[in-house]
Amino acid sequence: MILASPQATTHLPTGAGVTLDRLLRQAALAQPNDTALIDPPNRCDFTTGAPRRLTYRDADRAVTAIAARLRGLGLKTDQVVGLQLPNTVEGVLALLGVLRAGLIASPLPLLWRRGDCAAAMTTVAARALIACARIGAADHRELAMYTASDAFTIGHVCLFGGGDDGMVALDDALSETASGFEAPDRGPDAAHHVAAVTWDVDAAGLLPVARSHVELMMAGFEIMLEGRFAAKTAILGSLCLGSFAGIATTLATWLLTRGTLVLHHPFDAAVMRHQILDHQCGVVILPGSLAVRCAEAGMFRDSAVTKVMAVWRAPERLATCPHWPNPGATAATSLVDVTVLGETGLFASLRGADGKHTGIKPGTPQRPANAKQAPILIEAARTLAGTLAVRGPMVPLQAFPGAVESEAHARQGSDAYGFVDTGYPCRFAPGSGTLVVTGPPAGIVSVGGYRFVLSRLQDAVARLEPGAMIAAFPDGLTGQRIAGVAGKREEIQEALTRLGHSPLVVDAFRPRRAAEAARSAA
Repeated sequence: MILASPQATTHLPTGAGVTLDRLLRQAALAQPNDTALIDPPNRCDFTTGAPRRLTYRDADRAVTAIAARLRGLGLKTDQVVGLQLPNTVEGVLALLGVLRAGLIASPLPLLWRRGDCAAAMTTVAARALIACARIGAADHRELAMYTASDAFTIGHVCLFGGGDDGMVALDDALSETASGFEAPDRGPDAAHHVAAVTWDVDAAGLLPVARSHVELMMAGFEIMLEGRFAAKTAILGSLCLGSFAGIATTLATWLLTRGTLVLHHPFDAAVMRHQILDHQCGVVILPGSLAVRCAEAGMFRDSAVTKVMAVWRAPERLATCPHWPNPGATAATSLVDVTVLGETGLFASLRGADGKHTGIKPGTPQRPANAKQAPILIEAARTLAGTLAVRGPMVPLQAFPGAVESEAHARQGSDAYGFVDTGYPCRFAPGSGTLVVTGPPAGIVSVGGYRFVLSRLQDAVARLEPGAMIAAFPDGLTGQRIAGVAGKREEIQEALTRLGHSPLVVDAFRPRRAAEAARSAA
């Protein structure tokens, strides 16, 4: 359901020429001295560099400088640039810099390693990769180097946090002024050009999903309008920009409200509490499994927080999630559930007075009297196979950018009515007529938003050690967890690491307590 908010609609873009980076430019012209971006105060704990705080003028200037640097490398319009960066100012600026350069951004999940990164970059013929020196204990300089060597299309590796021979250092671009740079003119339909390629997983493996600027903005509208975001509010975002959910909930809503984006690299409860209080955050964006727990722990007590956006990347967990309000939340704090359906779409729904999740209403959403002109951003239907299908202006209909060779368009196709099947099984909730997601797509394991094809994992493990097994189990925090059994745990972990598998897969073969600790830290 879409709820109108006069405050929130102050800066809604109009016209097909408005792009995400142009929203930043408009804000920089209107409010140049307002604070735009604030780094996590503890960034030195997980990456290089001191915390930054940028005004809109400074952020816009840095985005232009990054764009100029990328075009100076010889990159051409609509070529793909991969990004794998933590939740810092550089992550936001780099993505917008790619867009301002007339390129296509392809953010990579932080826990992807050599195998997935190289496969993804090869699939979309990426020409450059932007990374940083380290994220946590992982050496991302080395990872970027190996990814570029495996993905032969990558001609440039750009690095924050210092560069080696053959790498392009980007730190100095943040203080440069590229006054002579002119962004490529895409004409009046600029908003409909592909802005980003994000990564889903289906039974056939990695699935790149192309999204235009307008599709990303429509997803941001869904969240912002349902949450009734006030203009120029301070938004604390704890989701990295490595997925559709991260871009829509964090980047798009920040640009649409022209507020302050307070970045939190997940997860440090004490740091988050200080950020909420120090910056008077009105909106907090959290993984759904943490939202109620944080409220119960008093995270939002005596603060300016009016909305908590609970982002459910394992939407089947919503059926058993705790009620809201609860003892840890103030009467002025309300919860909005954001149901994320892979990389296909999302629904935002404000919880009612009973504190229960309202479910997904099939068909055309009912609009309140004060929202008659609000657009329909997403609609739901249940397929004959019992899965959830969606359509609307945020739902992508192509698997790749048009310029990239694609044999997989059919994997992201729509039916005769424009609905795209998400693959998520669903049922009607008794007495309410709403739809409830009951599990992940068939054959897919979802661990904290990271998705794996279970059969492929099982085949890979069996090849490494006959008799070794890996399986998926329900998990109250991450949706599912994976656990492995092998005669030689350490050897199979070393082999999985060498082959470039995610730490989540490697950790499946740790002793149970160590694996649970590693999964919680991720």
